[in-house]
Amino acid sequence: MKGIDIIDPRFAHYVLDNAPLEELAGGFRWIEGLVWMGDANCLLFQDLPRDRTMRWIEDAGVSVYRAPSGYANGQTRDVQGRLISCSHRERCLSRTELDGSVTRLVDRHGGRRLNAPNDVAVKSDGSIWFTDPLYGIQSDYEGGRQISEQPPALYRFDPETGQIAVAAGDFDGPNGLAFSPDEKRLYVAETGDQTTDNPKQYIRVFDVRPDGGLRGDEIFHKIEPGYADGLCADEDGNIWSSAADGVHCISPDGKLLGKILVPYRVSNLTFGGLHRNRLFIGGSHTLYAIFLNRCGAARP
Repeated sequence: MKGIDIIDPRFAHYVLDNAPLEELAGGFRWIEGLVWMGDANCLLFQDLPRDRTMRWIEDAGVSVYRAPSGYANGQTRDVQGRLISCSHRERCLSRTELDGSVTRLVDRHGGRRLNAPNDVAVKSDGSIWFTDPLYGIQSDYEGGRQISEQPPALYRFDPETGQIAVAAGDFDGPNGLAFSPDEKRLYVAETGDQTTDNPKQYIRVFDVRPDGGLRGDEIFHKIEPGYADGLCADEDGNIWSSAADGVHCISPDGKLLGKILVPYRVSNLTFGGLHRNRLFIGGSHTLYAIFLNRCGAARP
């Protein structure tokens, strides 16, 4: 099948021979932070270097949703349907309320500023998990050079109490993250310290304890070529990861099942559409989508 690389026979049942990769829009600088807004029937995503959040609607195309965006990157929705966004420039997490106003949720840990929150996931208990590497404050292209005040980390934030805690602090460059459908596992992309010649780059997996803590850190999978950036899970617990040659589908036991080949390096991706069976893909400066025979995991 053109544009599809079937490595494990199971993957042949995940793709459709009459549903090719579609190019939805182009002309962006670098796409990030895709999130499907089912109640509005639209996709939001970042044109990150241009400091704006974009909106795509079927048959209507692309428009600007928010500008400036604070050099927003990853975004998701909470259990009330509010938009949670990571800001490189403001070095914080923000929440867009149902009336359209914006609330700054957290910008510090231990009295020191966060680095540049990168990606975010919300658990069904309302807790907000986010990664905080240095990438967004290391250049002027994606937020503006600023001084780091603490090491990269994965955080858990409770919006009800305002408490923030390091969930895992032994990262060089924590990036995309995704919960398994039952929320018993958390996958996190380690994209490493990219100022070095040989950065650590692989997907890590943790067991999530009932009290919200993590345990059992393991290397889940190493993407080749390139590295994992954005992640999302489907209904069966497979992980769909960005890669240099497109999107890779990985089974819950860490086996590569197949690839969707994309002309440009993929940064981020998300499931959406009426049945959550359409995979939206940020391929460098171009937005793509493909219908699959699998649905994204149900999220809050």
